[in-house]
Amino acid sequence: MIAYLLKFLAIYLTCLFKFVAGPILGSAAGYSILESTIVTVAGMMTSVFLITYLGEWIKANWNVKVTKKRNKFSKKNRRIVKVWQKFGPVGIAAITPMLLTPIGGTIIMSAFRVEKKIVFIYMFVSGLFWAILMSASIEQILSIPFIDKFLG
Repeated sequence: MIAYLLKFLAIYLTCLFKFVAGPILGSAAGYSILESTIVTVAGMMTSVFLITYLGEWIKANWNVKVTKKRNKFSKKNRRIVKVWQKFGPVGIAAITPMLLTPIGGTIIMSAFRVEKKIVFIYMFVSGLFWAILMSASIEQILSIPFIDKFLG
């Protein structure tokens, strides 16, 4: 039981920073689709919660200055703005698990001043969708006989 909880905790902590790791590591740990989905979404939503509330506190209480001056109109920033203009917070939430990190997606939504409740709802739905899809896909891919023989 302790080994199971340690694996769960390790995957959970990884999902705080990288969503895609949840379904992959969950499958490697022998978790079911449900277990992989739960740990992945829990990790992502913890990041969303912490960034939403701690980010606001940090901005209010600390004078954080970045030493490196960055180009405001980089290729990546233009793409994010295009997604925002076409799809709004739904678009940002939809691409967060696959292309951004939970932290990055939350920061972007906060920068566009999206209401906290909306951030949580959209990120949860997006995380749940992608976690189920990825966990099920990995399970199906690993059940292919060629892949099974290849992996040993």
